[in-house]
Formats: sequence, C-alpha cells, structure tokens
Amino acid sequence: MAHSFTDPIVSRRRLLRGAVAGAGAVTLPSLLAACSSGPKRSGDSANSAVTLGSNASDPVPRKAYTDVIAGYHTSSGRTVDVRTTDHNTFQENINRYLQSRPDDVFMWFAGYRMQFFAAKGLLDDINDLWQGFTGFSQALKDQSTGQDGKQYFVPFYYYPWAVFYRKSVFQQHGYQIPKTLDEYTALAKQMQKDGLVPIALGDKDGWPAMGTFDYLNMRANGYDFHKSLMAGQEAWTDPKVKHVFDLWRGLMPYHDKGANGRTWQEAAQTLAQKKSGMAVFGLPHPGQQFAEADRGDLDFFAFPEIDPQWGQDSVEAPIDGFLLPRRGGDKDGARQLLKYLATPAAEQAYIAGDPNNIAVNSAADTSKYGALQQKAVQLVSSAKHVSQFLDRDTRPDFASTVMIPAIQQFINNPKDVDGLVNDIERQKKSIFATEG
Repeated sequence: MAHSFTDPIVSRRRLLRGAVAGAGAVTLPSLLAACSSGPKRSGDSANSAVTLGSNASDPVPRKAYTDVIAGYHTSSGRTVDVRTTDHNTFQENINRYLQSRPDDVFMWFAGYRMQFFAAKGLLDDINDLWQGFTGFSQALKDQSTGQDGKQYFVPFYYYPWAVFYRKSVFQQHGYQIPKTLDEYTALAKQMQKDGLVPIALGDKDGWPAMGTFDYLNMRANGYDFHKSLMAGQEAWTDPKVKHVFDLWRGLMPYHDKGANGRTWQEAAQTLAQKKSGMAVFGLPHPGQQFAEADRGDLDFFAFPEIDPQWGQDSVEAPIDGFLLPRRGGDKDGARQLLKYLATPAAEQAYIAGDPNNIAVNSAADTSKYGALQQKAVQLVSSAKHVSQFLDRDTRPDFASTVMIPAIQQFINNPKDVDGLVNDIERQKKSIFATEG
C-alpha cells in the first residue's frame, strides 16, 4: 500500500538575520571537540568513512538509523561514521556548527528552517540529485526547495501531532474521545478527580508546548492566520492571539505542575506509567518512551475543535530529512549517501526500527504499518491544511529567542496575557524589521 503526502508549501519572506536554531550534528561527548577536529577534508583517505551528523539521541531512532546505515553499507560497500549528540544540544548549536567544520551530511528539517540556512549560504544545493529522485510528491519537493528555487533537502519521514493517551486508561474509567474544547476540558476535569494528571507537559527544552499553541491558534483562528502570524504579518497584540492565550490559560490548571523543569521524555513517561491521562505530542515522542509490550495500548485523537468554522481541518506534520552542509568535506561520498537515503529501501529500513514515523516516499511499502501508523496516515491525508510546527514555520531567531522564553513565561504565569503579547510584539517588530 502506498500513500501520498499533500503538505502545501508556505511561502516566506526572505531571512537575513542569524539565529540559534536547528540541528548541529556533532560527536559526543564534546561539541567543542567535534567543532575543532571536524570531519575529514578533501584529500583525506578515500577509504575513510562519510560522516553523518545525527540528532537521533533517543534509543529507538538511534537504533533505527543504525539499521539504515547497515543497509547502505551492504548495498554499496561504503562506510558511514554516524556522529550522534543530544537532540537539544544539536538544535542549539547549529550556526556555530555549520560555520565551522560540519559533517559531510546532517539531519535537519524541511521548509522554512531549511530555507533560512540555505539563504545564508551554509548549505549546498542538490538539484542534480533531485533530477534522479522518484516517489516524492510536488509538495515534498516544495518543502525541500530554498527561496532561490533550488533543492537542498532529502525528505525522509513525517509525523503528525495529536493528543495521545492510553486506551486501557480510557477503558478503565469510561472516558470518551472529546470532539470539542469544552468536552476536552470536561474530560480533563474528570481525570483530575480520578487522581490523574489530566495533561502531561514537559517544556524544559522550550519547543514541546509550541504544539499546543499552534493547535489552539489554528482551531480558534484558522490555518491562514497561523501562517501569517508566523510570517510576521499579524500583530501578537491582536485580540485573536490574546484569545489563544486565554483559551490556554483555561487549560493550565489541568497540566502537570513544573512543566518548565521537565523534559518531554519525562512527560511522555508519565503517560506510559499511567500517571497522566493525555499529552499533546508528535507521533514519535510518546512511542519512544513506551516499552515495546505497551505500544499497542497507545492511541491518539485529533486536537479538539474550538470554532466550527475551522473544525479540525489543520494538522501539524513536520518533515525530517538530510542536508549537505557547504563546509562539509567529502562531497562525492555525501551525495552517494543522500541518493541512498532518498530510496524507499532506506525509509523502510528506518520505519521497521522506529514505527513512530511515516515514510514520505510514495513507493515505500506501508503494508506492515501498525494501527497507529495507519491512523497517522489517515489523519494527515484527510487534513485540509498541514503545518510544519511553530519553530519551523517562522524565523529561527524569532522562535528561539522570543517564543521559547515567552511560552515558558506564560507557563509560569498565565495571568498576564496583555504584558506577554506586548513583549512578543515589540521583539517581533525588531526582528522582522531587518528583512529585505
């Protein structure tokens, strides 16, 4: 069974500022050590391995990528040195990484965040490789294309965001799937009475709570408003934005306390341990924290409706993949690896080891997908709009330096919405005013 991905490209205004965002692929234990030693340079031994910078630091994806690279070695005889570091360290050091001596290939994200670094001249285009790629829709090609019309990205998988829960917990208490925000709130209230943390949340890393903001915004104001807000074209002081924070404030009593001191992994573990009832996550996040024997108990539902005008027509479904850094050493070896990573065989090898994602190549065999994967494909394919997540749909500098601390501030003190949005808008004007 094959499927297609229909994510529309979101056009963006040109970026001219630097930022701290994204993924730096370096070897543990030291970022500095990797930056100083770096991968091999042109002229090094032809037999030395191509280096691949990886942010897949959790056990499940890390093992799945090991299987992918083993398949590449078997088919090509070539070796790859996978350099893995903690996911968030990976994200926070991207500028320094790309401007020093990066690996030959590194993991990254589609759309706006890829375009930002392409526009800064830190990536090599792979137009020649795309001419030979098959199985990628035009929408995927659009999400892999820079602002100059050239392709820079090899898409590998996507994953939708939704509200996750354990089926056995819902069955035990007789809970029903909420369709509207009122029903969601009533369910959370009942879970609290039943001794559960209604909604698990861990925002120590800064980005997990963005998924909740995006869904509240798209459900209350529609996808087009989300798109223009992320592009800097709407005021954060707009009553529509204040309404989003007001809605979220109404849900805050049902979230786990101390979220800013908890990682997303720790939040997902409370779901696995049946201490919490629900959590807003991307498909891979809770699955990676569940024991294999319990994964069949994991399920999700679409984030509830707020305004019937928009219903549940928008889904967050970020796309992950691979890029070629401008300063990488082994260009030929890197391109050979990228060719393999664009094949259905590579995607299938990964998905077999990490059934928490969805292959993007239309020729990938999805017949062995589990129930959760099949449901994820249906959720995305039936969506009218597909977003890429807040920190991928806006400028990296705005997401990292403004929105991460702003949302964490809101979690700590959800009462001062006016002060919060005024501060966001002031900083937004400064950052977006630098665009040409």
